[in-house]
Amino acid sequence: MSKQLFDLTGKVVLVTGGSRGLGKAISLGLADAGADIIVASRKLDNCQAVVKEIEAKGRKALAVAAHTGKYEEIDRLVKLSFEHFGRVDIVINNAGINPAAGAITDVTPEAFQKTLEVNTLGPWYLAAKLAPEMARQGGGVIINVISVSGLRGAMGQGAYGASKAALQSLTQTMAIEWAPLNIRVNAIAPGSYHSDLMDGAIAAIPEFEAGAKAASLQKRIANSEEILGPILYLASDASAYTTGSTLLTDGGYMLA
Repeated sequence: MSKQLFDLTGKVVLVTGGSRGLGKAISLGLADAGADIIVASRKLDNCQAVVKEIEAKGRKALAVAAHTGKYEEIDRLVKLSFEHFGRVDIVINNAGINPAAGAITDVTPEAFQKTLEVNTLGPWYLAAKLAPEMARQGGGVIINVISVSGLRGAMGQGAYGASKAALQSLTQTMAIEWAPLNIRVNAIAPGSYHSDLMDGAIAAIPEFEAGAKAASLQKRIANSEEILGPILYLASDASAYTTGSTLLTDGGYMLA
């Protein structure tokens, strides 16, 4: 019974930012759970490399180059996904950027706008495009990857945190509006884990790494794979009675 709860056989999952870091771990991990995967990110060759790994596991996969900060590319992503698989059961809004790391007084309007386009507006638009299609097929699951920075202010993370706080609010509104359509919408809020964003912040901000480790109860930075279990829970029937929630995977950051 417990194994069946986490079984994604027959499901089609769309993962944005799915070719590197956490997104790659999600793409491969959910394929292991039985899902077919649409791997979307800006660089097609990176997506294709992950698709080959998925196909080697015996699952089907599609690589799509898409910039989630551009509406026309999201439209194309949705179109290609349905042309190839005919449905999307689960979408994981994982793509994110943090070009405005640093003091909030130093953030340029252009950097702030770019952050919002990818981290907030893109996930909203993709989910809004897919919700009617999910309703027609009987329902679906949407998971928005936010951050503890969107739940509590953090030094040097003003624009990024604001973009994720907005996505957390949108998650709750989506859950309310789409519950009658049998669509569950939840967010996951990771703490510090190794990724392009984290490692970029470590390189850009002095003592950022030491501060990130000290900020959690576990006094460490997680690996991307450690976020996979909570994602699988939210994607599967194990969380059938969970919607509108934000699941912390933060090593105790919010309690420290």
